[in-house]
Amino acid sequence: MTEQTLNHYAAPKAHVADVAPSEGMSELNVFGIQGRIGRLRYLAYLMAGMLVYGILSRVVIAAAGEDERTIITVASVLWLGLLWFHVITGVKRCHDLGISGWWSASLIVPLIMLVWAFVPGRKRANRFGPPPPPNNWGVRILGLLLPILYAGVILSVAIPAYNAYIAKAKARAAQIAPSDQQR
Repeated sequence: MTEQTLNHYAAPKAHVADVAPSEGMSELNVFGIQGRIGRLRYLAYLMAGMLVYGILSRVVIAAAGEDERTIITVASVLWLGLLWFHVITGVKRCHDLGISGWWSASLIVPLIMLVWAFVPGRKRANRFGPPPPPNNWGVRILGLLLPILYAGVILSVAIPAYNAYIAKAKARAAQIAPSDQQR
């Protein structure tokens, strides 16, 4: 062990068979449960699914006219299709987080969806495959529309409620002020 060429602090040079080499980026599989998608693509797919559902349901309602059975039947089928799409999208998001796809069943709790929207996925390959490809402009636009839509809904409820609160407070202050002056 007194050999001059032996470096005790060098990294080992053994071949490790169970470590997979980097494979680059994964392919996108929109309608399957294999693969991974990032958080922005997850939001974009949810938004695209809701847009398709909304457009198709409006077309069906316009085409069916007064026939309630047709509207209910087709709307139910469309809703089940949207639910299926959300589940497979949630499974792929779980895969990006490095957890089992069964965790997508926890999306019933609304706060979990917020966690999935803000927690980044794994940068490297995991047991579900290589990382997803980078997002293009379409994904970025659709992905940012969903938070804007939610913010719009919240603000459309909050602003009138706040204005009503201010009006009641001013009316109450006006009722109290003259009674204070009479004393």
